Amino acid sequence: MVIKVFIASSSGSKAIKKQQQEVVDYLQSNKIDFERCDIAVNDANRMFMRENVPEKCRPVSGVPLPPQIFNNDHYCGNFEAFFDARENNAVYAFLGLTAPPGSKEAEALAKRDA
Repeated sequence: MVIKVFIASSSGSKAIKKQQQEVVDYLQSNKIDFERCDIAVNDANRMFMRENVPEKCRPVSGVPLPPQIFNNDHYCGNFEAFFDARENNAVYAFLGLTAPPGSKEAEALAKRDA
C-alpha cells in the first residue's frame, strides 16, 4: 500500500503550503511511508487527483485543491479530513493502514474491542 499525498510545490497560497507541510511533517514524524505527488510539475498527477476525488468531496468550485490524500487509488480525504482523524487519534484508519502496536490509535482500538 502506498500513501500518496498530492501537493503543489509552487502554490501561491500560504494556507495550502501550511496544510501540505502539516500532512508531510506528521507522516514523516510517525514514520509512515508516503509518496509526494506534485501537481504543479506533473500533469499526470494533477489529472489523477482531479479525476479521483469523489464528487461529494469536491469544493463548490469543482476543482479539488491540495493536499489530497490517497492510499494507492483509494481516496482517503483532504486536509480537513486528515486533521479530524489526527485529532481523534485515527490517522491509520483514515489512511487505510493498521495502527502499529503501542500507538495511541492501537491502544484505543484495543480498549474499544475489549
